[in-house]
Amino acid sequence: MTNSEEIAVVIQDLRKSYGATEVLKGVSLTVKKGEVVCIIGPSGSGKSTLIRCINALTPFDSGSIRVFDIDVHDPRLDKLALRRRVGMVFQQYNLFPHRTALQNVMMAPIHVLGQDRRQVEQRAFALLAKVRLSGREHAFPGEMSGGQQQRVAIARSLAMNPDVMLFDEVTAALDPETVGEVLLTIKELAAEGMTCILVTHEMGFAREVADHVYFTDRGVIVEHGPPSELFGSPKDARTREFLGRVMRGA
Repeated sequence: MTNSEEIAVVIQDLRKSYGATEVLKGVSLTVKKGEVVCIIGPSGSGKSTLIRCINALTPFDSGSIRVFDIDVHDPRLDKLALRRRVGMVFQQYNLFPHRTALQNVMMAPIHVLGQDRRQVEQRAFALLAKVRLSGREHAFPGEMSGGQQQRVAIARSLAMNPDVMLFDEVTAALDPETVGEVLLTIKELAAEGMTCILVTHEMGFAREVADHVYFTDRGVIVEHGPPSELFGSPKDARTREFLGRVMRGA
């Protein structure tokens, strides 16, 4: 983490319901610039909904989210301005199958931001090299492994030059042998000082890379702290039960 104490993301008393089901029940958390935060917990605990709210992909019912100087709950929110600052990578790669890796990375800067094609292409080559895909720039998604496609998706998100990166279970759809290459890419981004918020079920990765870990269950944050504390001596019985189950591979 950087020495800066600048706050990147602040979430206060966030609530979200789908019909009669309350998915988020007053969630609050703070992420400093340059910090890596991992959100863990059982399926259905509200993790993915939480980070989708940060990027305004999912509207929330009450509470507030602030990303640097942008109020996500402002009814006049400029979503493009928000998404220029907050990149997101999903479980599914969502690449355009008829476009090469290079073209997938170039599309948003050219068509959304109106940037110069030659400059965008140079940056796209550099980004694909950054995620260790040099030589695969002209491959189509169908010619690539799941791990390679996910790294293209990361490069595509980085092409918008975001200040914060959100990762929503980005290894969940991958074969075990390709998980490591994606996690290494994220680890390198974190080491460079990128502010990262990850929903993940990779406990070893969270323990190694995170500055702070939040454990969620049934729409609330049960406890949070540095990984050494949360994994080493969890205070809440729900946390202990969850970690005991996932560490056994159940």
